[in-house]
Amino acid sequence: MKKRVATEKIKKLASRFKLIAVTGPRQSGKTTLVKDIFKHKPYVSLENPDTRRFAIEDTRGFLNEYKDGAILDEVQRTPEVFSYLQEITDNKKAPGQFILTGSNNFLLQQNIAQSLAGRVAYINLLPFSIEELYSDGHKMPGENSIIFKGLYPPVYDQRIPPQDWYPNYIRTYVDRDVRQIKNITDLIVFERFMRLLAGRTGQELNLASLAVETGVDTKTIQSWIGILESSFIIYLLRPHYKNFNKTIVKRPKIYFYDTGLVCSLLGITTETQLTNHPVRGSLFECLVVTELVKKRTNNGNPVNLYYWRDKTGHEVDIIIDNGDTLVPVEIKAGKTINNEFFKNLLYWNALSGMKKGYLIYTGDEQQKRSNGIEVISLAEMSRRDM
Repeated sequence: MKKRVATEKIKKLASRFKLIAVTGPRQSGKTTLVKDIFKHKPYVSLENPDTRRFAIEDTRGFLNEYKDGAILDEVQRTPEVFSYLQEITDNKKAPGQFILTGSNNFLLQQNIAQSLAGRVAYINLLPFSIEELYSDGHKMPGENSIIFKGLYPPVYDQRIPPQDWYPNYIRTYVDRDVRQIKNITDLIVFERFMRLLAGRTGQELNLASLAVETGVDTKTIQSWIGILESSFIIYLLRPHYKNFNKTIVKRPKIYFYDTGLVCSLLGITTETQLTNHPVRGSLFECLVVTELVKKRTNNGNPVNLYYWRDKTGHEVDIIIDNGDTLVPVEIKAGKTINNEFFKNLLYWNALSGMKKGYLIYTGDEQQKRSNGIEVISLAEMSRRDM
């Protein structure tokens, strides 16, 4: 089993809170991780129809079997359980009583907010990070290989070819999770919408344009975006709010949490197709953004990432907002460094008064420039606390 960075944070939370909610997309390794950390706790899958029926029809009887706590997997499927959990945990002072996992963040949070507010600590577990996969001495492959394979555990643990695994994952997600959140009648249209969205990775979210191409209204598109966001399929990178006396854009940018999923949705079936593919730059940008998101979620920290763009076309891919400092990050899919790569970073630094920044590219050389900009590779970025 790969060592997950989130392990220590989950242990720490379990020593302080009565309930821990581990959320994340399907197949991100939530069950494997919590079963490993909490070996002494009984494991209960509420995906099992018989177990779920027992939990729904006789909730008190069901929970009486787990008075000393348990791992309740996919617990959002049995909303009846949450009210009883409140009573059980309030009667005991011990921390770490129940570990709740779920791949549907919207339904899980909705149920927790109604019955267990203030009693639960949350942590999101996303697919593997590059740091987790290659920190043990394994040589990191090229960026095209990582982009194509993605970082979902089954592609690595079970050695399932990505071109076989992802289409089945998409089908399962649409058939099960989407129906669970909202009763969408035409799942074929929803899947077409996902493919359209995949083609817009790294672009601003334009609801009107998506509505026209999908053939539904903008309110429906907004609702579907919410479904994809709450089930950890897409991540919306918000624009930074400080304008430095410039008119800035206000729409978020769309990224998928996994590039392998994007490749599948776009019909990319081999790694070699990526070499000259028009979306390669966007996919590399997507990979870097989601790796930075994972660094924060794995440690249970807020995701303090934004982007910045003004109306004249100046743009910085990522702004890391540390409260007292703002750090710009530019992402380039080229292997050769040229002066054009620094243009937007230097413009933003002059505007904001900041003195540092990062350029992340696909080459191997590391540089510290006199202008305060550090040039680093993808591998170097994975090792750093940024």
